[in-house]
Amino acid sequence: MKSDIEIAQAAQMQPITQVAEKLGLTEDEISLYGKYKAKIDHRLLQQPHKQGKLILVTAISPTPAGEGKTTTSVGLADAMNALGKKTMLCLREPSLGPVFGVKGGAAGGGYAQVVPMEDINLHFTGDLHAIGAANNLLAAMVDNSVYQGNPHNIDPRRIVWKRCVDMNDRQLRFVVDGIGGKVNGTPREDGFDITVASEVMAIFCLATDLEDLKARLSRIVVAYSYDGKPVTAGDIGAAGAMTALLKDAIDPNLVQTLENNPAIIHGGPFANIAHGCNSVMATKLSLSLADYVVTEAGFGADLGAEKFLDIKCRMAGLAPSAVVLVATVRALKHHGGCPKTELNQPSVELVKAGAANLARHIDNMKNQFGLPVCVAVNAFPTDTPEELAAVEELCAEMGVPCALSEVFAKGGEGGKALAEQVLKLIESAPEGGCPIRYTYPAEASLTEKIEAVCKNIYRADGVTYSPAAKKALDEFTALGYGSLPVCIAKTQYSFSDDAKLLAAPEHFTMNVRDARLSAGAGFVVVIMGNIMTMPGLPKKPAAESIDVDANGKITGLF
Repeated sequence: MKSDIEIAQAAQMQPITQVAEKLGLTEDEISLYGKYKAKIDHRLLQQPHKQGKLILVTAISPTPAGEGKTTTSVGLADAMNALGKKTMLCLREPSLGPVFGVKGGAAGGGYAQVVPMEDINLHFTGDLHAIGAANNLLAAMVDNSVYQGNPHNIDPRRIVWKRCVDMNDRQLRFVVDGIGGKVNGTPREDGFDITVASEVMAIFCLATDLEDLKARLSRIVVAYSYDGKPVTAGDIGAAGAMTALLKDAIDPNLVQTLENNPAIIHGGPFANIAHGCNSVMATKLSLSLADYVVTEAGFGADLGAEKFLDIKCRMAGLAPSAVVLVATVRALKHHGGCPKTELNQPSVELVKAGAANLARHIDNMKNQFGLPVCVAVNAFPTDTPEELAAVEELCAEMGVPCALSEVFAKGGEGGKALAEQVLKLIESAPEGGCPIRYTYPAEASLTEKIEAVCKNIYRADGVTYSPAAKKALDEFTALGYGSLPVCIAKTQYSFSDDAKLLAAPEHFTMNVRDARLSAGAGFVVVIMGNIMTMPGLPKKPAAESIDVDANGKITGLF
């Protein structure tokens, strides 16, 4: 079979103007970025519009075997269009970090991809660069304020705003800068985050328009004064210039699937270190242009879906009409204890053992959040009928529909069974849909919210706090930020904060190592375990396999 990039490069794309016409968009409402990419004017949301049905695609806890969540999302959107349902796809933008690291690109796979695949994975329309520039402008202005007489009485030891770069670079996690004498700044300990972990990215994805974007940027807490008062980006005078850098990026990006169906790709925070959802504006714009919108949340449902529901939906007034939970037989065997080298060997026993992970995610979505759930089994050639039957049996026991998804090999045609099950779920829902049962009440304290997520979603016995984390949470509460939701940063590979605890671990304790205030985004980031906000490259980075020939044809990108 052809590689993903070979399939994408052979695609017969339509001019993006034709894709826009299918949505009723005029040339005045889009800005072209070449022949196959465009930005849609976000101000269209200010006009009266309809409200489509939202379908959230999430997954079991990730494994090295891969689950195919984005591939399933693309194929489901294509399948629904093939069934005559006006459907849009709404995804996150890939970060260059995983593209050149270990995970690879994020444009789907096989015959369920968004195109132009190379552009989407490499720079795209420049949104992430604009976010990085806005982040680093603020960092420069903070240090310049200290250098130019320090009018805000900033304690250099308590500058909390980090610089960022959209690359996995562990060397930049902790640095000392400003050395070389007075003319070169104030020496201090500093560090970098990856761009997708920046609060600017979170703000970008939660803002509702330019004015809201500017207001949120101005509320970013960048440092504390010697007397303990927070200093904001608004105090520094940076919010206007930061917004100017993001003026074009804020318009959602329009592309297409291999089957020429419309897709919006906009914003891209990671779910293990940020809130893991595409922009609110992209989601709402998609809902105004189509009858159904397929979107996804990052990593497993305990991370991406929890944050999608408890943070994004709560803030934006959104609610999914159905949840699709993606699993694979291979991944379930991994959770059952199967070595990676033996995943292709049939084993119903290992599938049943690993299915505890799927069962817990189903229970969370169905019984904790109260949402209709359908399981999508992403097909692999090595799956046996007996293994697939074991997954179907579990789903039947838990009272949720299950469908085999063959979109990787067959595109939209291979997703029709899944699409039909999803449509049945939506059509059988009560009038007005199923309201989300949030994990915690908005008025709960920060520690109560943390413990609600850990106990109700992860199923931990309890939570411990490092002295630094407890001090930070107490300080945030004293400063008036105690009513904010929590965004937990932890490993994506386990319900716990230990990546080695697979399937559905029990009798464990979560440890809060640190906490960061994201006042502009409107949440508190809670850091657990060994999670890093600046990832590193693996021993053999994907970048080693990527190349381009004399004609500009890219190879090795997957």
